[in-house]
This record gives sequence, C-alpha cells and structure tokens, in this order.
Amino acid sequence: MEDRISAERILIIEDEDLIRLSLRTRLEREGYSVEEAPNGATGLRLIEENPPDLILLDHRLPDHDGLSILRELHQRRPDIVVILMTAYSSVKGVVEAMKLGAYTYLNKPFEMDELVVHVQKGLETTALRREVDALRRDHGGTDRGLTIVAESPGMKEVLETVKKVNEVGSSTILLRGENGTGKDVVARVIHKTSHRSEAPFQNITCTALPDALLESELFGYERGAFTDAKVRKQGLFELADGGTVFLDEIGDMSLPLQAKLLRFLEERSFRRVGGTEDLCVDVRIVAATNRNLEEAVNTGVFREDLFYRLSVIPVVVPALRDRPEDVHPLARMFIARYNAEFKKRVVGITEGARRCLEAHSWPGNVRELRNAIERAIILGTGDAIEVGDLLPEVRGIETRTGASSDDGESYPFRLPEEGLVLEELEKDLVVQALERTANNQTRAARLLGMTRDQIRYRVEKFGLSLNGGEGDG
Repeated sequence: MEDRISAERILIIEDEDLIRLSLRTRLEREGYSVEEAPNGATGLRLIEENPPDLILLDHRLPDHDGLSILRELHQRRPDIVVILMTAYSSVKGVVEAMKLGAYTYLNKPFEMDELVVHVQKGLETTALRREVDALRRDHGGTDRGLTIVAESPGMKEVLETVKKVNEVGSSTILLRGENGTGKDVVARVIHKTSHRSEAPFQNITCTALPDALLESELFGYERGAFTDAKVRKQGLFELADGGTVFLDEIGDMSLPLQAKLLRFLEERSFRRVGGTEDLCVDVRIVAATNRNLEEAVNTGVFREDLFYRLSVIPVVVPALRDRPEDVHPLARMFIARYNAEFKKRVVGITEGARRCLEAHSWPGNVRELRNAIERAIILGTGDAIEVGDLLPEVRGIETRTGASSDDGESYPFRLPEEGLVLEELEKDLVVQALERTANNQTRAARLLGMTRDQIRYRVEKFGLSLNGGEGDG
C-alpha cells in the first residue's frame, strides 16, 4: 500500500466477503486507506466514529436497504460522496438513489478500472464540497481567505511554529519568503489563533506609501502637525491596541522610520506626529519580507539592531515548488472559491492538467496558482479543468511540442519520426522524476501518474539506485 502523506479514506459497505476483498485489494494498491463493513449497522457506526471521504455502498444488505442508508447519510453527512453498487438496477431505483444524494451507481459485475475512475472523480467532488463549506463559513465571518493548505512538511512546520508561539505569548514574528507564498495569510492566521483574536488586526504594506504618509498611518498625528492635519488622527498602533499589526515588505522601510519602529518595539510607546506625549499600547508586531535582510544589513540599508529585534521568531514560508504536496489541494480550494464567485460548476481537474500543475515550478508561488485556476474557471467550458484551460507556461513541455490528442489535450511529447525504444523512454522519465523529487518515490509517482508500488517496481526493473546513479543490478 502506498504510504501517502494523507491518503483518502474509503469505506466499503458490502456483505459479500469476496467482493469486499477484491475491492480492498485494488483500492489499497491505488494508494487509498480502506475500511470494511459487512452490514449496514457496522457501516453507520464506522461513519459516525470517523467519517470517510467516500463510501462504496451495496444496494442490498442483510440488515439494511442501501436506499435507507443513503437517506440517512443525506441528512447527516451530505458532504460524503456515495457510490451505489447494485445487481438489481432499475430506472426507478436509480432515480430514487440520485434524489437521495448518490454520486453515481455501478451495475454488478463491473470492471475494476471503471470503479477506480469513479472513485477518483468522487473523491474530487468530496474535497470540493468540503472546501465550499469552508469558504461559506469564511464568507460568513471575518476569516475570509484564511484557509491554509498544509499537506507538505514545510507548511506543517510553519503551522506548528505558529501554534507554539501562540501558546507562549506575544513574541514579535518575522515572516520570510518569496512573493506570493501567502505570508499575509499566515499573518492573519497567527492573529486569529492567538489570544488576541478578538482584538483588531491592522495591516499595511510599507512600500505602498511615501515615508511621511507611512509614519502618520502607523503613529497617527496631532491637529496642526502639518498643513492638512485639521483634526487629530489615531494611527494603526493605537487602533490595534490589544491586537496585531502586520507590516508587509518591512525590508523596504526607510532608515528614519526603522529607527522609530525600533523605539516602539523596545519601549512599547510612541508619539503621534507633531505630538509631545508618549502613548503606550499592547500590540504584537508581525513583519514580512521577501528581501535578504542579512544582505541589507551588510549594505547599510537596514538597521542591524532592528533586524535582530524583529527576528525573535523567524518563520520561513516555503516556495510552492518546495511544497508539491500542496499544489493539488490548493487548486481544489481555488476551484471551490471561484465556483462560488463566478457561479460555475467545475468539479475537478483532469489527470493531464493535474500533472501539468504538479510539474510546473510556480515562480509566482501560490498567487500564480490562484490566478491560473481563476483563468481556467472563467475561460473553461467543461466540468473539469483540462490542459487546454491552463496558461502555456503552466502546460510546460506539452505546449512546446504542440502535439495533441483527439480530446484536445496535449501529449507530453511528440513521437520522433525515426521512432524510439519505449522502455528506454520509460526509464529516462522515471530517473527524471526521481531526480526532480530528490528520490521521494511518492512525489515521483505523482509526477508520472503512477502509484508508489509502480515506481518501486520500475526502480528494481531498471536497476536504479536511490543513492544517486544506477545500481548494479
């Protein structure tokens, strides 16, 4: 069985032992986590204890009718996709099953390959339903856009650090990472998961305003401090008392303002522009930058003392190319978001498009992925995002070759006129996938649309070494 980072869970409710065994064997080979129930009562108990991601439900069970279980699930867990398996299909029964929320039905006996396809599409639907529910909850409150996908070790480490810091108290935090990695979202999560969550969250981009305006925005000003200062104005530090101030692009703040910010961090007090009175507030500072601050310190454009004061808790938000496990879940999240925004009904991503997304290096990080999904949702015409819906740079080699299949999707390469040795090509692709993923077999399998067992087989078949180069055997 493939040891996925987070394997989707499937529950089989079927009274025939041989069928359950066959289904479990095939699904585990595909990398899913599988549970079994020989009757309806056991199935309902397992669902209550730990709801699965998808259910394979037999129509006729010794203690329940499949439709009655569907009816109960439709009321209690409408987010779970149910595939009905039946040897007694009728138009009336199928219509009733669909009304009760069945995703689809399969007539016994069915082909295992057909089942796997329906399971894959069903799991996509389960994920999207849950993302839509989460987004609806976000839209109903102040937490819109706070969804963080953390299937990758790097993002899990970020969230673990945030959790530890919030358990201790109000340390200053410096978020570092490339543009588009989601540092602003992490900052909001830091605030919302802290004891300051009920207090204000104020944010400002340090490059968005000239120095004079930035200073007055941060510290406020007294009446008459300058020509247009008709009344006293509170700054963000005052307005956020008890809460959090997020300073984005802190590495581009001017040296004079850096000095004033350092004083505030040291003394927790400040003066409004044009003021003479020291004001004290309780504010946590979360700063963010994509600049190399060590280099900025060495060149004299960033204060060393401020750098160390901000870096009490440094948190590096990894680039998307370093967290490939998050690409597909992020794409699903954006599909749900833009489905709701644009009134679309896109239910998934084709395998070819998914491979393109996972193979792309994403120089623009999460922001680039979000924009790519938004474009695909707006311009796409099918019920799933296809290769042709993606930007040329995201399609990668498939666009450069220009070869296409009958359904409009591009082939990964063009067959040379002189032909090729398929086994050599297969070996070369496996080697490339392993090199790209630092010999991580799960990620390499994902790049090639395989299971981990299939990658392992080819490693042995071609005598490849996971320590670099080829083995002897």
